Amino acid sequence: MKPLIAIAGGIGCGKSVVSHILSALGYQVYDSDSRAKKLMDNDDAIKQAIARQISPDAITSAGQIDRKHLAAVVFANKEKLQQLNSIVHGAVKRDIAAWRERHPAEPLWVESAIIYESGISEMVDEVWEVTAPEDIRINRVVKRNGISPREVRLRIAAQAVPVASPHEKVFTILNDDVQPVLPQVLNLLSRG
Repeated sequence: MKPLIAIAGGIGCGKSVVSHILSALGYQVYDSDSRAKKLMDNDDAIKQAIARQISPDAITSAGQIDRKHLAAVVFANKEKLQQLNSIVHGAVKRDIAAWRERHPAEPLWVESAIIYESGISEMVDEVWEVTAPEDIRINRVVKRNGISPREVRLRIAAQAVPVASPHEKVFTILNDDVQPVLPQVLNLLSRG
């Protein structure tokens, strides 16, 4: 089976930029955030667990997830964030495994802000860590999501990435609005 490579990094660092480049080059990229949202929206057991463990107000009377409320709760309370992650991670990992089985003959990438906390790091062969200075990350997310700098800082703090274990291959891509990202991606792809 060909390698599975993680595109990692916190909110606003530019993981999606790297994912879009790879997709434009014809590679398959699994977007953990969007897939997790789809899994959450379509799995009543996940919704019930969120209502029970995180906040009953996170599920509307129509049975939909109130993402704004859910984000406000989990990014202000590390324990609630861990509970949410434990509810969703298993489903995402199973979904990644099934997706990988459908694409066995090509290198694949999985984009995730929390590869270590989710256990995705145990599934991948290497990690492409996308980084950017915090002030740039905050500005990007404020513009993109329309939230306050304080809310962005809370999310950055909640996604603090532990150091990778020494046996993992980790490559850094700097997305600082000075260094072009495309040549960095092409350089990593050309390794062989």
